[in-house]
Amino acid sequence: MLSKVVIANRGEIALRILRACREMGIKIVAVHSSADRDLKHVRLADESVCIGPPPSSDSYLNIPAVISAAEVTDAVAIHPGYGFLAENADFAEQVENSGFIFIGPRPETIRMMGDKVSAIAKMKQAGVPCVPGSDGILDDDNEKNLRIAAEIGYPVIIKATGGGGGRGMRVVRSEATLLNSISLTQGEAGATFGNDKVYMEKYLENPRHVEIQVLADSYGNAIYLGERDCSMQRRHQKMIEEAPAPGLTAEQRREIGENCAQACRDIGYRGAGTFEFLYENGEFYFIEMNTRLQVEHPVTELVTGVDIVREQLLIAAGKTLTYKQEDIKIHGHAMECRINAEDPDNFLPCPGIISRYHAPGGPGVRVDTHIYSGYRVPPYYDSMIGKLITHSDNRDSAMARMRIALDEIIIDGIKTNVPLHKNLLTDAMFLAGGVNIHYLEKKLGIG
Repeated sequence: MLSKVVIANRGEIALRILRACREMGIKIVAVHSSADRDLKHVRLADESVCIGPPPSSDSYLNIPAVISAAEVTDAVAIHPGYGFLAENADFAEQVENSGFIFIGPRPETIRMMGDKVSAIAKMKQAGVPCVPGSDGILDDDNEKNLRIAAEIGYPVIIKATGGGGGRGMRVVRSEATLLNSISLTQGEAGATFGNDKVYMEKYLENPRHVEIQVLADSYGNAIYLGERDCSMQRRHQKMIEEAPAPGLTAEQRREIGENCAQACRDIGYRGAGTFEFLYENGEFYFIEMNTRLQVEHPVTELVTGVDIVREQLLIAAGKTLTYKQEDIKIHGHAMECRINAEDPDNFLPCPGIISRYHAPGGPGVRVDTHIYSGYRVPPYYDSMIGKLITHSDNRDSAMARMRIALDEIIIDGIKTNVPLHKNLLTDAMFLAGGVNIHYLEKKLGIG
């Protein structure tokens, strides 16, 4: 087993990883910026190393500093969590070249799946259904690009190959604006991602966002852990996630899940990963693969009973998967609300001191958070301060528990989006299940 692990992250996910390590008897090194010395996981870790000042570029994104922390503490592995360096192939490569274990996929896999065009090509080879598109990068041949769009059928969407998080994309509804949109997206992609390559896909008008959680070891074994619906989102940022996805049948789950597991075997995937799909009219369309742990992994853990972080650690230690596909059963329904330190009306971040914090409780309630009374939410990082998760025998009961938990939670001193979640948990369309990815923005009048 791994003897000592560096957690190269912060906040609730760092604490989540720490707890899994402690349960397995693994010693923990917490790296942190100078603004994060009072984080809960830093206080609980066996050792901690300050790796730089508050800006992420000088601390959590500082590859030499993270690797140096592993060197000076005699750690054997580094867990990147999510965000920051989690899907940085160069980081994974430097970790391994420095003699440490990267708790995640191989660098070449991260690199391949991080480029949307190469990822789509690999998925098509593996038989995973994909959105109709340009089947490659768009070049400067205007006539060819116009022809591709006409064959796909408007509307289309132009996407940066290195994009993510909703950035680097533009919807085109007519031939008149296509060429200018391609040029604009190329310029934005180059400025934002340092890569101006773009491709084209059919734009689906009212899809849902459904994703498949997978686990794969180094010996060709791969399984799927069911699906999550993450359609309740604002500007491509997820707000509420649930498992299983409302309205999907066991046969649909089995078919798309087996496709994803087979794709993992085909590309030699290792670790935890998520295949993200747009789902419309009963059909799945692959959009990207996240080669890391997801924010919403707890809902899958609750309906399957699988500790995904524990499995990541075991896989990194060279073990085979703990589970076979026939061991995976879906039990009940789980739901997650992301709690952000932000104004619920205009979504502006609200850093500051939490004067009072009280966590909700009761059967089927889980809270993943790093905050506590007196904790100062810094202004330098993502505004998410926790995740409220509920589980019960069915969706209606899980939602009832979520409404109670939202009423019970107390976070004073700063504004949070808890009022918005309370609103959504009484929304008739959401209660019915299966809203599309544009629903929340239209409801809020920002779509």
